[in-house]
Amino acid sequence: MLTPPLKIVFFFAICIGYTLNSVIAQTENMVTVKGGVYIPLYGVDSTAVKVNDFLMDVYPVSNSEFLAFVKKYPQWKRSHVKRLFADKNYLVLWKDDNTLSDQLKPNSPITGISWFAAKKYCECQGKRLPTIDEWEYAAMADDKTIDARKKETYNQYILEWYETPKSFNNSIGSTFKNYWGIYDLHGLVWEWTLDFNSVLISGESRKDVDKDSNLFCGSAAVGASDLMNYAAFMRYAFRGSMKANYAVKNLGFRCVKDINITP
Repeated sequence: MLTPPLKIVFFFAICIGYTLNSVIAQTENMVTVKGGVYIPLYGVDSTAVKVNDFLMDVYPVSNSEFLAFVKKYPQWKRSHVKRLFADKNYLVLWKDDNTLSDQLKPNSPITGISWFAAKKYCECQGKRLPTIDEWEYAAMADDKTIDARKKETYNQYILEWYETPKSFNNSIGSTFKNYWGIYDLHGLVWEWTLDFNSVLISGESRKDVDKDSNLFCGSAAVGASDLMNYAAFMRYAFRGSMKANYAVKNLGFRCVKDINITP
């Protein structure tokens, strides 16, 4: 039998081991994106934005991973979720609350989920959704360079994917691995960001009196840093048309995590 001092040591050893295992589980399948400065498509006078170091999921969240989430948190099941947090298209392709349909692969990216659901999933993993700047910063890399936005071949690849039907049912990891070691930022699904509606392509950006934030037209290019980046225009237009409870069949997500630097 352990003496009281040994019991205390044993207890703390268990606690430390549990904490380390939790940290390892949270950062599994994540890679470090080294921060830097970049010029976003939209911003205040298209000035450079500083992005801090962060961890990002290597892959988007899969159908099987989200299925495990709704089983653990039943309030996010299709029949239980409140319409305030997800519209009628939420998980509409699932057979029922706990079963994927035959047309969905377990290893394909989860789609048909709202911003609220994506945000809660990340929070339950000890993570969060990426900001627009973090997502765009990571996604501007091709397989060899940090910023491939000026490469015609890279932009053409992205545009061709936008025209490809039903790519959401391909397996995660089926596109190229970029400079940071991240897959599928382009080529499978669009992805939610934490502040998806912070840059609105609206009537106000067209200098008229229409305040409808769901509007988008070519003249919204005013203030853009790169008028030739059609792929980025499409992403910003798509984000500007969304509401947080929308669920779209080609819209998924992945999580990120802050890197805590201790002094």
